[in-house]
Amino acid sequence: MSKRVSFQIAADPPRRLDKALARDVPDDSLSRSRLAKLINDGAVSIDGSVLTDPSAAVAAGSLVEIVLGPAEESHIGPENIPLHIVWEDADLIVVDKPAGMVVHPAPGTPSGTLVNALIHHCGASLSGVGGMLRPGIVHRIDKDTSGLLVAAKSDRAHQGLAAQFEAHDVERHYLAVCHGVPDASDPRLAGLRGIAWESGGILKIATRLDRHRADRQRQAVTWEGGRHAVTRTRVVRAFGQTPAAALLDCWLETGRTHQIRVHLAYAGHGLAGDPVYGGQRKPSVRALGEVGADAISRFPRQALHAATLGFRHPVTNEMLRFESALPSDLAELVRALDG
Repeated sequence: MSKRVSFQIAADPPRRLDKALARDVPDDSLSRSRLAKLINDGAVSIDGSVLTDPSAAVAAGSLVEIVLGPAEESHIGPENIPLHIVWEDADLIVVDKPAGMVVHPAPGTPSGTLVNALIHHCGASLSGVGGMLRPGIVHRIDKDTSGLLVAAKSDRAHQGLAAQFEAHDVERHYLAVCHGVPDASDPRLAGLRGIAWESGGILKIATRLDRHRADRQRQAVTWEGGRHAVTRTRVVRAFGQTPAAALLDCWLETGRTHQIRVHLAYAGHGLAGDPVYGGQRKPSVRALGEVGADAISRFPRQALHAATLGFRHPVTNEMLRFESALPSDLAELVRALDG
């Protein structure tokens, strides 16, 4: 069933119609992008006349009427896939994703994804995010990275979460097992561009990241073009008689594709099990012992877990913070290295 939203444009409106509507529309679930689509679809009238140009001018005092049709069914189908739900209310859902699950359908993975599972689980409780009955994905973690992820169930939650991620106001900590142990006394690190040490033994890595020139599926450190990326990390625990591996706490100032994996590899401390960025380093039996060296050499995925997620609820304004313990495979790796 369609519904109508009517209101007047307030004083001193922005020059563009879509911006003026986004500022003044009383329904805060309508994002600017959705309003622009509604304008293009002929669903917006100003003083009785339909306008289809989002850049059109609009005057203060003009009467706006928007016709909202029912949310469309998503082309992504529901699938009954078990979910580990950490938190859920009418506007958002936080899940603990297992390693091996893709977040969103893509040409190579059209089904079996987190989004398919969320559509099945949420069912009728899903509001039309962007006019479509689907969850709003505002951030992703790699297929073989485990851990916490939040998705929006309504437009207003999607818009609010997206703004927090864009402003880097979300707390995200990852636990990782890397080759070697980052050390401020390492002369190689001291001479590496983009590397800095902060108080408390925190290693800061600040570069730009862009697609690798030879392999478009990979990311690479660059100094021109690309996007600014900042990762911080500290050693939680070093492993081995002569430390040869470490458990790291990594946190993001920015959230770029493969950021932690690329940055740690650039610093010479690629993740255990990472088939793309981890390199071919052979663990030292002498340093780690046979059990530890064998465990790290056989680990089947990048040793990375999204352990902490904190943000402000986009509707209630409540501060939320969630923690996820290491999954069994990573916990077993840490035990083997501790041995």
